[in-house]
Amino acid sequence: MNKKAVIGILAHVDSGKTTLSEALLFKSGAIRKLGRVDHKDAFLDNNAIERDRGITIFSKQAVFEYGEIDFTLLDTPGHVDFSGETERTLQVIDAAILVVSGTDGVQSHTKTLARLLDRYDIPTFIFVNKMDMQGARKDFVMNSITASLGDRCVSMAQPADEMAEALSLCTEEMMDEYLEKGEISDTNMINAISERRLIPVCFGSALKLEGIERLLDCVSRYIPLPEAQSEFGAKIYKISDDGGTRLTHMKITGGSLSVRDAVTYITRDGEEITEKIGRIRVYSGEKVKNAEKVCQGEVCAVPGLTATFAGQGLGIESTDTEQILEPVLTYRVIAPDGVDDHTMLGRLKILEDEDPTMTVSYNEQLREITVALMGEVQAEVLLRIVSERFGMQIGLGEGRIAYRETIAEPVEGAGHFEPLRHYAEVHLRLEPLPRGSGLEFDSDCSEDILGKNWQRLILTHLKERTHRGALTCSPITDMRITLTAGRAHVKHTEGGDFRQATYRAVRQGLRKARKVLLEPYYSFRLEIPAPNVGRALTDLDRMGANTQPPDTDGENAVITGTAPVSKLRFYHTEVAGYTKGLGRLTCRAAGYDLCHEQDTVVAEIAYDPDTDLRNTADSVFCSHGSGHIIPWDEADEYMHVSPETGRRQYQQAEEVRSRAADFVRRAVEDEELMAIFERTYGSINRKKRYAMRTPKEAAKSKSKPRPVPTGPEYLLVDGYNIIFAWDDLKKSAAKSLDLARSQLINRLSSFQGCRGCELIIVFDAYRVKEPEHIDKAGSVSVVYTKEAETADTYIERTAHQLAKEHRVTVATSDGLEQVIIMGGGARRMSASDLKYEVEASERAVREYIDKLNSKRMK
Repeated sequence: MNKKAVIGILAHVDSGKTTLSEALLFKSGAIRKLGRVDHKDAFLDNNAIERDRGITIFSKQAVFEYGEIDFTLLDTPGHVDFSGETERTLQVIDAAILVVSGTDGVQSHTKTLARLLDRYDIPTFIFVNKMDMQGARKDFVMNSITASLGDRCVSMAQPADEMAEALSLCTEEMMDEYLEKGEISDTNMINAISERRLIPVCFGSALKLEGIERLLDCVSRYIPLPEAQSEFGAKIYKISDDGGTRLTHMKITGGSLSVRDAVTYITRDGEEITEKIGRIRVYSGEKVKNAEKVCQGEVCAVPGLTATFAGQGLGIESTDTEQILEPVLTYRVIAPDGVDDHTMLGRLKILEDEDPTMTVSYNEQLREITVALMGEVQAEVLLRIVSERFGMQIGLGEGRIAYRETIAEPVEGAGHFEPLRHYAEVHLRLEPLPRGSGLEFDSDCSEDILGKNWQRLILTHLKERTHRGALTCSPITDMRITLTAGRAHVKHTEGGDFRQATYRAVRQGLRKARKVLLEPYYSFRLEIPAPNVGRALTDLDRMGANTQPPDTDGENAVITGTAPVSKLRFYHTEVAGYTKGLGRLTCRAAGYDLCHEQDTVVAEIAYDPDTDLRNTADSVFCSHGSGHIIPWDEADEYMHVSPETGRRQYQQAEEVRSRAADFVRRAVEDEELMAIFERTYGSINRKKRYAMRTPKEAAKSKSKPRPVPTGPEYLLVDGYNIIFAWDDLKKSAAKSLDLARSQLINRLSSFQGCRGCELIIVFDAYRVKEPEHIDKAGSVSVVYTKEAETADTYIERTAHQLAKEHRVTVATSDGLEQVIIMGGGARRMSASDLKYEVEASERAVREYIDKLNSKRMK
């Protein structure tokens, strides 16, 4: 059975990407006729819009076989306006072929694609196309490639000895092998490509079928393939429509998927649904075949799944909807006469599912639908798609800038949602992050404060929604939002309650914060005749651009830099005018930065957050049997959990976790303690000699220990009293008292390691005619009282003596004994309190072990 691999082809527009796809399919025997883009008969550009424009707009799939590998080829758009489609495709490919023009070298969008490949850690091969054209030179292109992507790019079109020497510089392993053997093995090359420390570069002409077989040989020989997974997993990268049928495109990343299988997944709204697979389609260009079963490494389309979305993971795969590329222009949608907003919005939401870079919004205040897009070409394509799919002739108002909002300094927000028979409260910390960081979500809340299931739900609600700022109602970015505290009700809390509390907490924090408006920037390259440099620099300075000193290229000058999209978006028409058509401006998205005209923009948009009920910051509290709204700026006084309480509880929980980590590291030094430890928690999935080393990133508690009396702390435990007070030990005692006693000793031995106290467990032996004796279980002392002395008597006597110089706690549920103990200066602890602390320590140890094991697996 052949191996399976998914490869994607990426390129700057007009680099010959689709022509290369045709050549690969033709040379591998998948197609018999070689199509051409300019002849409008390319195998993969089969959409009418694509053929009319001569560019790829939608990612397409084709299958072919070469060597011992069954390849699935995904051809992606090259135009910058459709780079979101390319980014989604990267989530499912095993390797990428990055196409570079032999005459132009690395261009602006090529750098964007290289950044995406780095972001998704995709093994990459480079094919330098158009080497048959006049002006194409290998040395020029290689210099351009290495200047942009580094010395890891190695030409495969050089003599074997020179190539081996160049390869040896990429990794230490290849250097050692080269020095020892004078050659480089395939295994080391595959490993280096997998780690992106090596990018092979091939040369040729796709149009003339030159160098295509060498490229196929190189990819099939060196492509890194994922390990086999038996458990089902799939990654969804695209949603499309086929004559009214909703198609979910996915790559099977583990196990297999068969017709009539049931698939369970979580929708965007957090609802878990199960749907049965009715059909499975495998596409190759316009051809489609139905399959009964698809296995790991195959790409397919499944009709009928109703709530899937791009970036979603099924089975063992995780969901990742975060995108680096974001739309920079916002247009007002002008619906045709007779079409209401609800209908129009529903149609556009269908298209938004298919292209997540197209963000559709509805402004309730203005009763206006807006759509955010990557550029003018995408806007023109949208008009045609709406016309052909839905029979509507819509219009788009002038494109406005798609702003973003962030904050200047940390702030805390809280949300409370408590209508009758509902309850949830959430406390968050919002912190600014460097530009381009996006949104990060984390939890600093201990499970002792709020259960893990509720914490996960809150983090889900934080991720599921586009949170909007309080300046212009633009999406927020460059922030870390951390859960610090919360509260649920045992009886009245439902999942939707935390959604409301979470949204309100985010919004309250944003209302409190010092707000910052961000605007999109372009990275530009301006090629103009040398006499026009002065005019260009004056214009760019007026725009607030950051420019590099001009470079000369013959009679032309090249200016590069960044500038706000708002200033640069129409500048190409001016360039054409003052250069008499000789100038050329190319732009690519370069993220967001400070808006230099924040006050002006905010005044023009005139957003009123108080009237935006969908994004309210107010909280709902229950009083006299009904809910009432408390304004956001007064709600802190009504919150049931104060931020200080949450921080204090978290610090206490951190102390427990820190003690647990210290105990785990110490356990390996004591064989008897290690045996008890592993009986309690199981073995650690690491080599023994490294088992208890602290990971470099392990958090250390910043809290200061509480002052204690001189000498160690003592904890005295009434053994049999505790056994018959804990339900699990009581059940064991009914079978065997020795078993229950052993279980208690083991659990308290581990607890002692975490707590770091002197622990003494006392058992009655007054009916046995033997003297008092003490056993050691690790660092725990186990006392069996002497004849005619009860455990109570021993504990009272010992506590009285120790309390003079030590802090002493006695764990028992005997009420009379507790009174006597308090009179002797010792602190009392009930059996239930002891169990709570023991379980908290056990949970902290297990979390620490899980963290160690997960890092080991990685």
